[in-house]
Amino acid sequence: MELLIARDLTVSAALAGGRVPVIQQLSFELERGRILGLVGESGAGKSMVGRTIAQLLPRDFAVAQGELMFDGQDLVRMPEDNRRDLLGREIAFIPQEPLSALNPVLTIGRQIDEHLARLGVRGARARLARALAMLDAVHLPQGPDLLRKYPHQLSGGMCQRVLIAMAFAGRPRVIVADEPTTALDVTIQARIVQLIAELQRNVGTAVMFITHDLRLASRICDEIIVLYAGRAMERGPAASLLADPAHPYTRSLQLASPPMTGPRRTLFALADRMPGLVELAGMHGCRFAPRCPIVEADCLTTEPPDRATGSARIAACLHVERTPRITASDPPRASQPTAGAPLMRVNAVGKHFRSFWKSSGNWAVRDAHFEIGTAEFVGLVGQSGSGKTTLARLIMGLERASTGRIVLGDLDVTQASAADARHRLNWAQMVFQDPQSALNPRRIVGDIVTQVLQAGRRPIGRQARMERARELLGEVGLALDLLERYPAQLSGGQRQRVNIARALCAVPRLLVADEIVSGLDVSVQAQLLALLQRLRAERGIALLFISHDLSVVRHLCERVLVMHRGEIVEQGPTELVFAAPRHDHTRRLLVAVPPDDAAQPWQPFPDEVEIAAEEDRLHPTVIARSEATKQSP
Repeated sequence: MELLIARDLTVSAALAGGRVPVIQQLSFELERGRILGLVGESGAGKSMVGRTIAQLLPRDFAVAQGELMFDGQDLVRMPEDNRRDLLGREIAFIPQEPLSALNPVLTIGRQIDEHLARLGVRGARARLARALAMLDAVHLPQGPDLLRKYPHQLSGGMCQRVLIAMAFAGRPRVIVADEPTTALDVTIQARIVQLIAELQRNVGTAVMFITHDLRLASRICDEIIVLYAGRAMERGPAASLLADPAHPYTRSLQLASPPMTGPRRTLFALADRMPGLVELAGMHGCRFAPRCPIVEADCLTTEPPDRATGSARIAACLHVERTPRITASDPPRASQPTAGAPLMRVNAVGKHFRSFWKSSGNWAVRDAHFEIGTAEFVGLVGQSGSGKTTLARLIMGLERASTGRIVLGDLDVTQASAADARHRLNWAQMVFQDPQSALNPRRIVGDIVTQVLQAGRRPIGRQARMERARELLGEVGLALDLLERYPAQLSGGQRQRVNIARALCAVPRLLVADEIVSGLDVSVQAQLLALLQRLRAERGIALLFISHDLSVVRHLCERVLVMHRGEIVEQGPTELVFAAPRHDHTRRLLVAVPPDDAAQPWQPFPDEVEIAAEEDRLHPTVIARSEATKQSP
């Protein structure tokens, strides 16, 4: 039975001179007990569909035509009181950012209690029993203790599971999950995906799963709709759509993701970006045509109709027969230099934090040993809270080590004084995880990328700095007209490139990159990875690449370090470690990665109870410290 139906749904936005369709004639049917995936890049309109269901459209956005029906009721035209009663009970939402969705000044227990009261559960004891049962259903042990904690005392994965528990609490008939696994590490991502599927089966709920990860969607969804600039480009059963994409956009997304098995290959990087509202207003023909690798003249003038391409498969393309010709075989890359003499040595390094809960405190990093050679790319992987970011901050001198030594070139970082800071800038620079918080919102791009030139005893004049800024923007592939813009006027991928350009200004020999592709679209990710490889070939830069995405690490790095509970438990050549892991934790990380082939079985957690409790044994102090250190100082 269809619970949620959209027929030719069109959402438009008001612009000077008229209205522009941002969701164009979207149709779908979401049945009870089924999972429908919405896949596409940022700006494709995925979250706009969810906001339309909730009738939380931004100002100047409105449903222009079509229908959106829930169980025979018109969601667009029903009275506000009826819609408010429906949302949260019959239709629930799992938001993208759990720490933003939870109230930071209220305990988890208080927030769950208020939610249950709104659902009509009477009596404090009944709500407490229901809350504990909810936490147990999402595999969060120690329920009474967790109810007394605040959101900042939990990791991102734990907060996300709290929101999932709240969404399923009222046994809703439809759940809209908006990027519920973005930027989470691979084991927590797999756990949350399995959890949503498990609860969906037990409750019989229909789920709309919004994500930019085509491979992940193929593992959990029954059917997938690929969106681009508000238009459904392709639709069909999840497994067949991933195995044999019919639309050039779907094929491009598939080739932009690095494979986890088989030979390494060049990633396909889509040119340019998703069109904005102003560009859509003057666009004719196919919306994907300006970026399409097989574009023809008629694509620029003719709106493509929906064409059947197989059993239950539809693609909006004039030339679907040419899609298989799209490959990632671009011009050969420049040969990469081989790793040279050790550039950095880390010997028995540890970091101890004091704790309010335990007199002995906590070790965020313990007895770390490794080296990075000149022009060598080394990956650092592990779960959230394992100590990766703390280790990076120790290397950069942003935290002082409790034990051991870090030697960077000819400088002992653990013994360096403030006077040595300038010397260290010339050796190493850090690219922070969140460029939005790492970039000063009140400074233009030109000043941001050259700020290191203002830090010396003899600051360089503005004209010389702007000339250097132009060189840096060209080096990271950004247009020169961005020089006078502010960070808020840039996309996520552009901000991350500005972040990299700022790090390159001092001409470092080592880059420490902390989750710089986390949460980015695969097309932007492919561009950044190609940029790092080019910088290595042209400038011989070494890289410590921190990531939770093992397929990206396999694509980029020759060696890998695996961290678990503050210790490096395994290290070696990437291909060897991933092919024959020796440590149990490495094996757990690898099996949590969805296979490249949707037909292959995926069982990330053979011992669900034991593995599900793994993250929760981390002490809250370590978790909070790990989350805090991901921000720029």
